[in-house]
Amino acid sequence: MKINRKDEYSVFHSKLTRRLCGCVALSVFLVAALYQLLWKRRMGNWIVWFLINVMNMSPQNAFYFYSDHFRLNKNLFFCAAVFVVFAGMLWMLFRGMSRYFSEINQGIESLLADSETQIHLSPEMLPFERKLNMVKRTLEERKKETAQAERRKDELVMYLAHDIRTPLTSVIGYLNLLEEEPGIPAEQRAKRVRIALEKAYRLEAMMNEFFEITRYNSQQIALSKNTLDLYYMLVQLTDELTPVFAPRGNSVALRLDENLTVQGDAEKLARVFGNILKNAAAYSAPHTEITISAKPDGQDVVIQFQNQGADIPPEKLEALFDKFYRLDQARSTGTGGTGLGLAIAKEIVLLHGGSIQAFSENHTVTFSIRLPGASS
Repeated sequence: MKINRKDEYSVFHSKLTRRLCGCVALSVFLVAALYQLLWKRRMGNWIVWFLINVMNMSPQNAFYFYSDHFRLNKNLFFCAAVFVVFAGMLWMLFRGMSRYFSEINQGIESLLADSETQIHLSPEMLPFERKLNMVKRTLEERKKETAQAERRKDELVMYLAHDIRTPLTSVIGYLNLLEEEPGIPAEQRAKRVRIALEKAYRLEAMMNEFFEITRYNSQQIALSKNTLDLYYMLVQLTDELTPVFAPRGNSVALRLDENLTVQGDAEKLARVFGNILKNAAAYSAPHTEITISAKPDGQDVVIQFQNQGADIPPEKLEALFDKFYRLDQARSTGTGGTGLGLAIAKEIVLLHGGSIQAFSENHTVTFSIRLPGASS
């Protein structure tokens, strides 16, 4: 709901207005009272009475003293009195304003002190209280984000060290064997060279993924968008990934209109769909069907990948697209990948102006992707 700024500050304005009007009214009253006392000679009678009864002057001397020192300087006394009245009025106004500044200053100190308690100001200061608490929440969220970023950075170093060390150790180990045993049979030599080369290729693929996710995060990826035949792309992709599904006996069923099109980068979207299908192949129950469906939704197209498998807890469901996250932490580096596949898929989808979500219920895991249609 949109907040009316005029109404939001009306209480504060009203309080200041009442305070100002009160000071002005009091000043006018005091000035009028002084006028009556000085110009109507009532003050003169009081001064003469004071000189006679307190200072023990004779009535004649008291009258002359009043005439010489007070009556002749009546205008000067009146101006001084008016000055004092208005000075008092300004002091009262500034004192009230200073109290407000003091409350705001205490609120700022509460922000700097990183206190968990809410900031409370005077009722008329509610808009300022609301804004200070909003800033407080923003600072707390940014602090959490900074801490999370630091944690992610530490995880990055840890994962890099762990994931790179495994294939690198294998490469070094097999090369050392080749160096230490120059006379081994050609068949064994070829086997060790092949294994070392496979590990080196895996190491290269991992480094490429690390650099790729960094490029996506820094928005250094340029898209070459075209109108894409979604059905044809998915048919071609599932055919290419048949060897991935075969070991566990999984199959893929396409359920979408053959004329459905999207607007995007063919190579990048193929990477998205491929990563999701590989993830489905890794976590699907054996001998189950992976279903791909799509339908238009307004100007967009919604594509869903469904596979049968164990339910994913909500807290893990939210982390699926985090960098280096593996659903099954026990999976080895050799079979579980870098944990960047879904993170890269999310970055590509966001770069296309779309969205990606994951759902899990009744032993069915669904990845839903929304992309701009060809007509949008």
